[in-house]
Amino acid sequence: MRTERAASPRTTLSHVPRYSAIIPLFLALFIAPRALSQGIEYPRTLKSDHTDRYFGTMVPDPYRWLEDDTSAAVADWVAKQNDVTFSYLEKIPFRGKIRERLTAIWNYPRYGSPYREGKSWYYSKNDGLQNQSVIYRQDSPDSPGEVFIDPNTFSEDGTISLGSMSYSLDGSLVAYEISRSGSDWTDIVVMDVGTKTTSDTIHWVKFSGISWFGDGFFYSGYDAPTDTSKMLSNKNVFHKVFYHRVGTPQSADELTYENPAESELLYGLSVTEDQKLATLSAYHGSSKGNALYYQDPARRSEGFLPVITTTDDRIHLVEHVGGKMILFTNRHAPNGRLILFDPAHPDEADWKTIVPEKEDVLTSVTSAGGKLFLTYIVDVSHRVYVHDFSGALEKEISLPGLGRVSGFGGKSDQKELFFSVTSFTSPSTIYRYDVAGGTYKLFRAAEIDFDPAEYVTKQVFYQSKDGTKIPMFVTHRKDIVLDGTNPTLLYAYGGFNISLMPSFSVTRLVFMEQGGVFAQANLRGGGEYGEKWHEAGTKLNKQNVFDDFIAAAEYLINEKYTSPAKLAVQGGSNGGLLIGTVINQRPDLFRVALPAVGVMDMLRFHKFTIGWAWVADYGSSDDSVQFTNLLKFSPLHNIREGLPYPATLVTTADHDDRVVPAHSFKYISTLQEKYHGPNPVLIRIETKAGHGGGKPTSKIIEEYADIYAFTFYNMGVTPKYP
Repeated sequence: MRTERAASPRTTLSHVPRYSAIIPLFLALFIAPRALSQGIEYPRTLKSDHTDRYFGTMVPDPYRWLEDDTSAAVADWVAKQNDVTFSYLEKIPFRGKIRERLTAIWNYPRYGSPYREGKSWYYSKNDGLQNQSVIYRQDSPDSPGEVFIDPNTFSEDGTISLGSMSYSLDGSLVAYEISRSGSDWTDIVVMDVGTKTTSDTIHWVKFSGISWFGDGFFYSGYDAPTDTSKMLSNKNVFHKVFYHRVGTPQSADELTYENPAESELLYGLSVTEDQKLATLSAYHGSSKGNALYYQDPARRSEGFLPVITTTDDRIHLVEHVGGKMILFTNRHAPNGRLILFDPAHPDEADWKTIVPEKEDVLTSVTSAGGKLFLTYIVDVSHRVYVHDFSGALEKEISLPGLGRVSGFGGKSDQKELFFSVTSFTSPSTIYRYDVAGGTYKLFRAAEIDFDPAEYVTKQVFYQSKDGTKIPMFVTHRKDIVLDGTNPTLLYAYGGFNISLMPSFSVTRLVFMEQGGVFAQANLRGGGEYGEKWHEAGTKLNKQNVFDDFIAAAEYLINEKYTSPAKLAVQGGSNGGLLIGTVINQRPDLFRVALPAVGVMDMLRFHKFTIGWAWVADYGSSDDSVQFTNLLKFSPLHNIREGLPYPATLVTTADHDDRVVPAHSFKYISTLQEKYHGPNPVLIRIETKAGHGGGKPTSKIIEEYADIYAFTFYNMGVTPKYP
């Protein structure tokens, strides 16, 4: 999820005692519903009579106290919920076999593409079951590698992870981010490449790049919080850009840019390889665009000059050539184009289009080896084209297969580059590209205990409620029979202009090798067909996303892939919102629901950490029209008694500081209160983990063993393992 500024608050609180005052007043208001056939007794969850007034509408919020993540009462509630959940999971007889199979198939070497910094080359590698991937250094892409940074040594349990890395121009220093327990908050550590000794550490970094200039680097972050005990309930506002000179304390860092008049903007500063230009991007959170400014980084006191000051469209620098800028933008070109910007003639009327907009979506542009590499999305698969700096097309790279492509980055003087291709049935395969010849050859392929020849992926198009054609990938073993009995997992996201491309997942293999069908729907709200596709799933159009997903489920049932008794649905973050909503609207379609780290309270999401940043996609309850719309689909507020809810396993983490766990806490409490049917409705709360990034391999395997055990068990499917 990315980031927009919320409207001015108009929420009036009616009777708002602090949690400490609520307890004695409402001690008698407990709930202890029982799942009938399973015999589950859920933890008792305190209720209050807390109510909020929105534009004359009274909205109860009886579980408001669960937002206080640091209270002893919430910690006790978490422990009791986990006790119930793990007690249930431990009784599933094949849970251990699933974990064993996940562990076995996960245990294969995984590599990242080589990249050059200074005189050395680097790549990442995970031997198989290492909690974190290790960074290796080598003299050339073909020479033996030595361990450079091993994040597995950062902590015994693997919960301190390595984030982004950036090398000084000569490659003698590297600055890298580390995150604890999956938090979005990071530290930047400076290390001497030759001696591998660390020196400076920068704290309170968030949503930042690291861009070197001279003997230091630029980064983004916030002022240190005044109360570190309330990290999840505090809003992150007044983002700033700093310059750190290596060897000096953080207290001496130069404040490069701030805007005290705008609390809800995010900033990123980047310096070009030639060190002659710095660009500053300003985002209103998840708004569809950004402002762009530039300056000579050696003359920072002179301030920034604008390329464009509005945030209605996306625009960013691709290359700096002869004092002019090659820019990507979707301004007046929803599918994207490249323009040449001349600072001597900055008016928009003087922008020169060098690669015009196409029918396909231009999703990324890289510059390396003196060429431009443009990646387009064509019906949810990538195509890559090579252009020169004038914009002239040189060739299309004939890729080895359809799927997701990444890479084609490097230095301006590199003669060879690397890229990778992945699909639903193929792990990341790395190729070596010769810039001069325009040819490539296989560099490294993964070896895994899995035969892709036994599986098939096809793309289908189905009609949504309003007649819109929606693409969906369906992958399964070739020998399944379309008789409506296959266990099926339907996954989607549908938001924030994010395109769900084909991707490889060990966890899905474990599901499919049991005769399961995996389906990935490309809903509106994503970026698969450009900005219009994105906007069709935002704010007052958000119901389109849910209709698209429901239609995907109906397609799979009508085409005899599965039936409601064998259909599981899964999504995370914005996708968790999706799952929470559709099981309120069409619970009859699904047997199992797996909402992960979901945005479940659509009236209050913008009041925590970076939640305000999602207003551009969702709207805000501070606006009367948007409030009415949000209330219609908010998962928390539309749980109703008497609905045949599917077996539901909510997953979240106690350190999630992006979508705070209170969303899931309040949601499951309400579901356990109001649903009295035979299916289990449980929550699995991971400890020392965040929104998902940087999670140790061991925790991922444990989590997915539980998810699939829960799914198969509630479908009445017994996996066949030796």
